[in-house]
Amino acid sequence: MSEESATSGKFTPENESGSGARKWRTFVALGDSFTEGLNDPGPDRATFRGWADRLAERLATEHPGLRYANTAVRGKLLDQILREQLPHAVEMRPDLAAFTAGGNDMIRPFADPDELASRFESAVAELRATGADVLIGTGFDTRRTAVMRLVRGKVGTYNSHLWAIARRHGCYVVDLWSMRVLQDERAWSEDRLHLSREGHHRVALHAAEILGLRVDEDWRQPWPSRTERSWSERRGEDLRWIGEHLGPWVGRRLRGTSSGDGREPKRPSPRPLQSASEHS
Repeated sequence: MSEESATSGKFTPENESGSGARKWRTFVALGDSFTEGLNDPGPDRATFRGWADRLAERLATEHPGLRYANTAVRGKLLDQILREQLPHAVEMRPDLAAFTAGGNDMIRPFADPDELASRFESAVAELRATGADVLIGTGFDTRRTAVMRLVRGKVGTYNSHLWAIARRHGCYVVDLWSMRVLQDERAWSEDRLHLSREGHHRVALHAAEILGLRVDEDWRQPWPSRTERSWSERRGEDLRWIGEHLGPWVGRRLRGTSSGDGREPKRPSPRPLQSASEHS
């Protein structure tokens, strides 16, 4: 889908006339590092904020008393999310659930996007059966990073499934693939795998727009112009990235370990959230 049509990514359930007809009292987000919020430091600098927290803050301004939980943990594969997070999310009986998963599976050599999509759909059906509205996110367009470009075809196939799942189950969709603003390196942190603070901010704005919330900024706003760096500067940054981020990441893959091993969710249970105006 084009960036212009991406804002139409909501397939309203038959018994609702639109997002304004709903009173969202409990919002639960589940997933991996994207939804945990890497690398968008929170106000206390001890945890990450991220697009889901930012969206929850906006929701709280229009739905006073909103209770919010974020069970996402970095590094988690789809099956781990289904095993460790989905049952708890269902128990919380949310009015709105954000569910993004599969990105970490895509970078595994033998990942099958068709099989992953089938398991993802079963989870969506389980969430929808509780009466929750469900917001899902497509995979990013990975063409900007040489290593990740290798899985671009698999991500595209997976995204096609996600759009079909959304139509079948009446889900809202944040189309990350079509967000051209995310092709700018300023949307990404130094590790080139996780969004920057501004990247998360733009995704939150997009999600809010999809849900029909009032937004005072346009996530499509072009990035400010800046002086182009020299070839040698760019190559130096590439070498630092290989040593500081790509190398350790490959090492974890070879050892079969994850950055999320032993880590607990930052906000495991729903509790009231301050409005966005109270956050910097």
